[in-house]
Amino acid sequence: MAASLTHNALQVNFDSVLSLPDEGMDQMFKALESTGLRDFLGCPSVLYEEVFAGSFQLPTEGLTSMDEVPKDLVYDSRSLFSASREPVKTSCKNKELKIEFRLLNDILAKSVTVKAGSFDAITHERFLLMTAIQFGLNMNCSKILFDILKGMVTKSSKQAGFAAQICVLLKGAPDLTLGEAKTFPPLKILTVKPVGT
Repeated sequence: MAASLTHNALQVNFDSVLSLPDEGMDQMFKALESTGLRDFLGCPSVLYEEVFAGSFQLPTEGLTSMDEVPKDLVYDSRSLFSASREPVKTSCKNKELKIEFRLLNDILAKSVTVKAGSFDAITHERFLLMTAIQFGLNMNCSKILFDILKGMVTKSSKQAGFAAQICVLLKGAPDLTLGEAKTFPPLKILTVKPVGT
């Protein structure tokens, strides 16, 4: 079971990827970092919303739902994200996007949002999140991510992408007695080398 929790997890080594020579990639990673998700996406492999926000130093001001992303920015991002000159739909395939936005989609699909179908498909919710990141909108990442996490731990959910983050939270719980520690398999860590290939 523990292995399945981290099978599709993807962490970002920001120190490494921010040194990429590609201007588009550099801007995308800086935009991703400016959201306040650095500690969340780069947490080591080792419940209350306040504890969640404090553990990962997440922003608590701004948009509380992706539905609050301004429609004019969504319209602009349809062309901005497109690999061709034609605007993409807010639910599209990864191959229709510029490379830096394909990578952003992969990071969000594997480390932030609940996987829905293929990793190659971009959901409307993920498109809105990518738009908020690209345009530097203030997001209440604590509320947004906590709501996603709550959805992932319900009995009906088959998703389990937050293994490392859950371990960090449980490790800090004062009145929790944990059983014997288990070693998780190595995670996929995003550095300059795999991004370059």
